[in-house]
Amino acid sequence: MNISEPINQTKLIGLDKYMGELVGLKDNLPNKILLSGPKGSGKCTMAFHFINYILSKNEEYGYNLDNFEINPKNHSFIITLNKSNPNLILLDITNETKSINITQVRELISSLKKSSFNKKPRFVLIDNVEYLNINAVNAFLKIIEEPSENIFFILINNDKKIIPTLKSRCLNFRVGLSHQECINISNKLLMTDIFSLINEDLLHYYFTPGKILNLIKFSEDFSVNLKDIKLDEFLSLIIDKAYYKKDNPIKYMIYDFFELFFRNKTNFHDMEYFSIFLKKIENIKKFNLDEESLFIEFKQKLLNE
Repeated sequence: MNISEPINQTKLIGLDKYMGELVGLKDNLPNKILLSGPKGSGKCTMAFHFINYILSKNEEYGYNLDNFEINPKNHSFIITLNKSNPNLILLDITNETKSINITQVRELISSLKKSSFNKKPRFVLIDNVEYLNINAVNAFLKIIEEPSENIFFILINNDKKIIPTLKSRCLNFRVGLSHQECINISNKLLMTDIFSLINEDLLHYYFTPGKILNLIKFSEDFSVNLKDIKLDEFLSLIIDKAYYKKDNPIKYMIYDFFELFFRNKTNFHDMEYFSIFLKKIENIKKFNLDEESLFIEFKQKLLNE
């Protein structure tokens, strides 16, 4: 099953209302927009669609606003895929880094000083903006305080804390989906009933379409049958096989499953341990520690009870 990255997705599904609101800003477009919402809710896909809507005006095969669809033959779309669009600069964490660093921001500044050789708007799309490290965010603030004419910033935040000075400079635009909306969008993306692929016990937690697609991809990559496996069995399998070392999206999804596991517990002692456990997770992420001992502790203390 081919699961596309946001940059490749020509159809925007389930976010019509939000896209319509963005399009409504076109005549007086703020130069700094912050899209906030849970990871995997489609914010980045919608940003690419909105940018194509603006850049493909007066181009052949322009954006189809009636169907919220990018035409694959459109020139702006093609050069965006090739990462050669002079009117779009992308910034994100990399596989090698845990943050967006000062070097990346300096390269952004250098790029913005160069001409795009056309009169179209220029967009800077920053995904996972919460991962701007302190030096990077200070340098970035200097750019957006006095942005050059016709340059627009779209920042994507996954419901994580960002510094107030950055948030206060942006138009804050929240994207939220109900659990049923997530299921409906996933069904359309996968063109099947998601409950025929994944046990309801695993889908009981509030999962975004992006997380559901990552879960499907994991099941295909490692030949794991998700239809007949329950939450505790799934967690045991991932910990025993150390799949979290091979698949970063699944590693972070485990943390979500941990929360589901504790939510299903009613014993106060478990809830108290959950608070301690959450603090350990926070420290592992903050200090880039090895999570193996934490996962083994979870399995020994709770899954085997």
